[in-house]
Amino acid sequence: MEILVPEVGESIFEATIAKWHVAEGNRVSKDDLLCELETDKISLELHAEDSGTIHLNVEEGKTVKIGTVIATLIDSKNVAEAPKPTPRPESIAPQAEPAAVPAAPRKLAAVPTPSPAAPAPQPAVAGTPKTVDLPHPADDERVRRVPMSPIRKKIAAHLLAARQQTAMLTTFNEADMSRLMALRGEYKDAFQQKFGVKLGMMSFFVRAVVAALKAVPEVNARIDGDDIVYHDFYDMGIAVGGKKGLVVPVLRDADRLSSAEIETAIAEFSRKVQTNKLTLADLEGGTFTISNGGVYGSMLSTPIINPPQTGVLGMHNIIQRPVAIDGKVEIRPMMYLALSYDHRVIDGKQAVTFLKTVKEFIEQVDASLLEL
Repeated sequence: MEILVPEVGESIFEATIAKWHVAEGNRVSKDDLLCELETDKISLELHAEDSGTIHLNVEEGKTVKIGTVIATLIDSKNVAEAPKPTPRPESIAPQAEPAAVPAAPRKLAAVPTPSPAAPAPQPAVAGTPKTVDLPHPADDERVRRVPMSPIRKKIAAHLLAARQQTAMLTTFNEADMSRLMALRGEYKDAFQQKFGVKLGMMSFFVRAVVAALKAVPEVNARIDGDDIVYHDFYDMGIAVGGKKGLVVPVLRDADRLSSAEIETAIAEFSRKVQTNKLTLADLEGGTFTISNGGVYGSMLSTPIINPPQTGVLGMHNIIQRPVAIDGKVEIRPMMYLALSYDHRVIDGKQAVTFLKTVKEFIEQVDASLLEL
């Protein structure tokens, strides 16, 4: 049975053998993990479709075209008949007669001879310490050079293009998270009991962003040549950090989803990212992106747009800070919000309006959203 690099999408033409999980001649069973493949968009695992003995055709780290036979699986019944790789005979050079080696000249201690222009060398004084030059390690010995993975290359090119091809800037605001946190604390157990998924922050922010996109449609648009294309649907990219970099699976028709459906979909995205199960269909499209750097402790950042989208919302960590409330100083749980946007499409007033809409939605969130 030939094991081929599978087709994973119309726009993917090659894949890299990131890691073999089996060695040449290993016995494998059905569904055993054979290797990890990386493309410029996704990582995927290849599992055995049957039992047998594996013979590898492509080395780890090599990049091959889609459809390439990277290994052969020989059925256990035919293992005895399978051709075994013939070890390449090592060429043994005939031993030559030992050649006569001239005696190495004895090195005599060099005695400096005084020149007419230089003073005669002074004899060493007993007890004078010698200066010893310790060997300094070469710079090459203290660095590691690792090839960029296909996914990392794609991320690098995509982010660089975002900076070079858009008029990107960022505006900021802050949200008082008191009401949301109190609501979440009160209803999280009932929510999980009813829907079987934890109640996080993201469902509230997805709802808030949908409301803001409806209020400011320019943020839910893209440039196509000399035209601005407005999307009357809301496919929300949710940035998720994985072992191999940041990926942005897309929450389709977010405006039609309940809070439980949003939380379930995001939990499934996280599971897929951690197990390399994301598909190209999970990543395609998207009209706006939400990035939550707060899960890593980020207090404030300027997220980068995900072209051809024109905006991205940056969430951050929640910090207890003193704020002025009705002329008094109170300690409140506060979150900074950042909207990076393409100024070619979105004016400053529109950007500020969008962010204020998100802020007001979060600060006035209602329990009816949970549908308990």
